[in-house]
Order: sequence, then C-alpha cells, then structure tokens
Amino acid sequence: MSEPTAQVPTAGVAMTAIGVALIRVRESRRPDRLYDDPLAAAFVAAARPAFDADRWSRLEALADQFYEGRSLAVKVVDDSFAAAVAAGCGQIVLLGAGLDTRAFRLGLPPATVLFEVDLPELFEFKEPVLTANGARAECARRVAAADLRGDWARELAGQGFDPGIPTLWADEGVLGYLPRAAAHAVTATVTELSAPGSRFGIGRFRVEAAAPRYRELRELVSGDADAARPVHGLGPDAESWFAEHGWRTTFRPWNDLVAPYGRPGMGSVPGMGTVLAVRERPITR
Repeated sequence: MSEPTAQVPTAGVAMTAIGVALIRVRESRRPDRLYDDPLAAAFVAAARPAFDADRWSRLEALADQFYEGRSLAVKVVDDSFAAAVAAGCGQIVLLGAGLDTRAFRLGLPPATVLFEVDLPELFEFKEPVLTANGARAECARRVAAADLRGDWARELAGQGFDPGIPTLWADEGVLGYLPRAAAHAVTATVTELSAPGSRFGIGRFRVEAAAPRYRELRELVSGDADAARPVHGLGPDAESWFAEHGWRTTFRPWNDLVAPYGRPGMGSVPGMGTVLAVRERPITR
C-alpha cells in the first residue's frame, strides 16, 4: 500500500531514512540475508511516487554505494539490542529512529519499551504507512516526535520514559549530522537520564567528506554538495568524555564485529568500530 505523496520527506535529513529502507529491502531479498525486514518494502513503495525519476534513480544509486557497510551496521545494532535486553535493559531509545522497524521484527520481550525519537515530519510519513500495512509491534513502542537540537527529553518523558530503568541508547549516525556542541548536548542529556547499567552504542567511522558518494549525499539532502559544513558529531575525544562522566567504555574494531556474519569487512581501517559505553555512577540530581 502507498500513502499520499505530500507526507513523504523528499529532502533534508529525514529523506536519508528512505535510502536506508532501500538498503534493508535489498538485504531482505538475499537468500543469505542477515535480517528480514518486510516493512522496509512498504516504506519504499509509499515513498516512490513522491520522487521524480531522476531523483529516485540518484537515491537508489547512493543506496547501492552504501549498501555493504550500512547493511552490516544494521545487523550489528540488531545484535546489540539482544545483548542489552539480556543485560537487563528494560528500555531502548533510538535517537534519530528514521524508518526503523526493530519493534516489529526482532522478537523483543513484550515488557520492553522501545522509544523512537525523530523529527515530526518523519513520523508524519512513517505512522500512516505502518497503520496501512497492519503493523503490530512485538514490544511496547512509543513515538517521541522531537528535534534532537531542542527539548527532546521533555517529549521522551511525556511518552513515559523512566530514568530509573537501565536503558539502551542507540545512535545509527544521527549525531554525525549534528554540530559538535549539539551532539555533546545530546550525550549530556543521555547521561542525566541514564540509570546505572544503561548502555550507549556509538559508531566510530571514518567519513571521507570529499569522496563522490558523500558529495552526492550532501547534494540530495541539502541541494549543495559543496556547502561548508560545521564540525559535526562527538569527535575523537568521545571516549574520554564518557569516562569522565561516569561511563565505562569498550572499543570493538569493525572487522571483529562483522566477522561472525561471513561478509567482507571494509579492510583495515584503524580506529573504525563501535564504542560501547556502560553507565556506572548513580544519577546525581
């Protein structure tokens, strides 16, 4: 089923979620797939009529270029959910959830509460598609429509978030779109809201901003491939910041993470991988 094209995010950061859905569709069709996401095809079908042929072709081409690494990253985060639940995390918060469907496809325990945080315009597209396709979450799913540069914690609280429960915080790249100060403000809020035992998975990847695929991505998102970009993300001192604020960090290299999946990694890239931060200190008010 498809939804009215007026709701489809065809520009801006929210549009990148459609590209990731294209990647999940491709992975789901493989006989050796790492995961199966039937709802991804519903989002793609709903979005397609809002794009002209050229723009859609460019989006598909970009999804192909990012496919291998991004699809592996989806699986890495999938597995981090299971590990966090096993470790006692009763809540999960997806920062920049996009068109994520883990509440519907991972078999999470019914008592787990999964919060999705993203821009209002993203959910204006996502929720009608889910409804039209009869999607039913396997766990408790709650939507917090908010900009991470604003008071998103208030919206999260309004959806029932409990700071006394150990929580998994998941970021699949949204912090990399935020200016450095805003990204650090998000992590400070996460720290304030995290009970001991909470987890925060942070990807550490090398982005070659001048590479053709990243220039094309910027062109599709903002309309200007050569736009000057402020310094984004948490930066190279992220682990030190977490350690100073009551988190214990562990780094796992990318190739070690993906080795069990039997897919090619991305070569030897020093420093590329995932930082797992675990909250140790009690919350202070």
